[in-house]
Amino acid sequence: MEPDTQTYTCAMIPPAPVTLDRREGPFGEVVLRERGQHFEIIANGCFLMDTSDGRSERLLIDAALGALPAGRTGPSVLIGGLGVGFSLVRAAEEERWGRIVVVERERAIVDWHRRGPLDRISGAALADPRTEVVHTDLVAHLRTATERYDALCLDIDNGPDWTVTEDNGSLYSPTGLAHCHDRLTPGGVLAVWSAQPSPAFEQALRNAGFSGVRTEEVAVARGVPDVVHLASRSH
Repeated sequence: MEPDTQTYTCAMIPPAPVTLDRREGPFGEVVLRERGQHFEIIANGCFLMDTSDGRSERLLIDAALGALPAGRTGPSVLIGGLGVGFSLVRAAEEERWGRIVVVERERAIVDWHRRGPLDRISGAALADPRTEVVHTDLVAHLRTATERYDALCLDIDNGPDWTVTEDNGSLYSPTGLAHCHDRLTPGGVLAVWSAQPSPAFEQALRNAGFSGVRTEEVAVARGVPDVVHLASRSH
């Protein structure tokens, strides 16, 4: 019996996205879409992230914790970018973390988590007494804050070589990396998510005085792997 080609073809077509919310903010347009069972965040027409996988967002947190000096108790972590909430959820699941600070510049994204559809992902993590959400621009926060953290886990772009907004590019500049270095405790870890490896960024980390620079990959079915760039403050 020949297969029903028409039925098979229709089954392979992904569902069309449904826009749940669209807002214009100080950094441009942000959109929350639902596609089948998953959510997507679009920023200025550029796909930012979705809930279809999440392995690399969880690696961002796990790799940073694993790279901290042995014996450090209750380390604090700053998560740059709330996104779809996977990194926050992973941090809250780990009892070893102490204070968990999330910096998110888009009020819409914070609202989607606190009072919208993304609450089903992050609700428990946001209610964790260790968690604090700071609504501000990450680059400005790193420049002006005085508090130091044991880990900075940053995921605000598609990577150092592909920024969502022009302002974000300064995070990966020598000045931006110097601010990251200043916000870390001795032995603290900087972890940066990227949609592709960046040897140039690895060298920029070394030039900024970081040690132990390395890249961990998350294999994907097709194309280049997602990666987490890791580096430590040695003093």
